[in-house]
Amino acid sequence: MADIFDAAKYILEKHGEMTTMKLQKLCYYSQAWSLVWDGVPLFSEDFQAWANGPVCPELFNWHRKKFVINANDLPQLSGSHNLTAAEKENIDNVLAYYGDKEAHWLSELTHKERPWKEARNKANAMPGDLCSEIITKESMMDYYAGL
Repeated sequence: MADIFDAAKYILEKHGEMTTMKLQKLCYYSQAWSLVWDGVPLFSEDFQAWANGPVCPELFNWHRKKFVINANDLPQLSGSHNLTAAEKENIDNVLAYYGDKEAHWLSELTHKERPWKEARNKANAMPGDLCSEIITKESMMDYYAGL
């Protein structure tokens, strides 16, 4: 199975430089739609319901203190070679729909969607509060399958 770093590297190779916030959201939507389209996760890592939307802590820990990132910033990562052709096609479809959106727009979109809101509510997190509640893959699949 690929990991989030494979997906992140592929997204950056295809889309180019972007903010780390945007990369997080594109990874989130790649996971969500892979769950719907293939019925299995794209990667095993989870997203937490942070104040600015879904964040994968493992990816965050890697890009911490960076605002903008590109594929060349990821030399130690395995690269996109662990992704299957179908997984790459799923990410390409996500990029076709969400790729031209600004990071803040993507963040605001996730705030309107049930998986992030449910995780925040479960933790009784108020706007702006820190929250490490996991957005479950089941909630993602259930919600996005209904769209």
